[in-house]
Amino acid sequence: MPELSAGDTAWVLASAALVLLMTPGLALFYGGMVRAKGVLNMLMMNFAAIGIVSILWVLYGYSLAFSTDIGGGLLGGLGDFGLRGLLGEESLSSTIPSTVFVGFQGMFAIITVALISGAIADRAKFSAWVLFAAVWATLVYFPVAHWVFFFDDGNGGWIGDRLGAIDFAGGTAVHINAGAAGLALALVLGRRVGWRKEPMRPHNLPLVLLGAGLLWFGWFGFNAGSAVAANGLAGVAFVNTQVATAAALLAWILVERIRDGKPTTLGAASGAVAGLVAITPACSSVTPIGAIIVGVVAGVLCALAVGLKTKFGYDDSLDVVGVHLVGGLAGSLIIGFIASAAAPAGVDGLFYGGGFSQLGKQLVASLAVLVYSFVVTFLIGKIIDKVIGFRISEDDEASGIDLAEHAETAYDFSTIGGGSRPHTITRAPSADSEKLDASANSSSAPADEKEGSVAR
Repeated sequence: MPELSAGDTAWVLASAALVLLMTPGLALFYGGMVRAKGVLNMLMMNFAAIGIVSILWVLYGYSLAFSTDIGGGLLGGLGDFGLRGLLGEESLSSTIPSTVFVGFQGMFAIITVALISGAIADRAKFSAWVLFAAVWATLVYFPVAHWVFFFDDGNGGWIGDRLGAIDFAGGTAVHINAGAAGLALALVLGRRVGWRKEPMRPHNLPLVLLGAGLLWFGWFGFNAGSAVAANGLAGVAFVNTQVATAAALLAWILVERIRDGKPTTLGAASGAVAGLVAITPACSSVTPIGAIIVGVVAGVLCALAVGLKTKFGYDDSLDVVGVHLVGGLAGSLIIGFIASAAAPAGVDGLFYGGGFSQLGKQLVASLAVLVYSFVVTFLIGKIIDKVIGFRISEDDEASGIDLAEHAETAYDFSTIGGGSRPHTITRAPSADSEKLDASANSSSAPADEKEGSVAR
């Protein structure tokens, strides 16, 4: 029986809080990238994911993901329904209380659902999103988390425990999973009105950078916290996370400089996230030099991959496919090439003399999660669309999803520049004054409708 460690417990609790912070960070990251008339809806979709998944995780999600396997490494049972039996001091998960592990893993479930929202920005009914989040978490995330994260001496999940694929903190379970789901939903909902015809620029790039910074900060809990102990493995994951993210940021803006002539703030933020995504599965199996390579590869590939939506004609609003699906695949597969036995996982990849064995395992795991998530998500989306409708009307989309779905706007442009007019004026306005009013209203148009912003 392991003994409780106060240090391990404190670190995992802190890590859980860091991972929770990632979802509001994601909301700001996504919120800055949409147009001004859709920012509140994007924040609401992310915050709704926190509420929905938190409840489901305690009721049955944790049990399905982490209780004793009921057959073939595919799913846990309902023995821990409502966390019964996990509340006593004697209930430990390694050297931490079971409830601490429950809380930590619950934050992973939350952000995985939230990530999908970026693919369908500006056009999904909020009620449909709420229903989708609950059903998707149940049918997709909880089973896949069991495949990848549940270990039971060879009797756990089929990907992590039985196959032996390496996914330290969620390259397959979180990023490939969410990326494939985002692609499926983007196909179900179709393109935004005016896509590729009207400018759909980020309305607030400082907000994007703030969100990216919060994601970077919280990701140390995501990766280093996955050591589930305050130990050397957590330290390696921490360092690898930092250098991979830095390398990806630099690689992305270098691609922009070569391709477009200018590095952009949006590119820097996106590159950082791409590096975080790619190092997530690999941070226990590569050296710090290997982590830099992971970051460079992810930065270049994801910078190029965001253009795939234009080539193939699917409207992935905020590049969930280009960053999370492609970044997750890159991070998972590169383990098979540059994993080093010098790293804590103790596995050599192809370039270190380990042969093709680990690469084959990584490929099987990645493709299995991709196909399962895409197919099931597509079916869930189609059913919801048929039953209650998944997309708002074209008129509501044109006027703005914030007003249509939430009866709110993020910014009150009527207060910009003009001040209030006296209420004692009773005479009819002249033609000249009407022209001045029209000019004032035009000058206070949202930033996403002006030139100079970065197109998405």
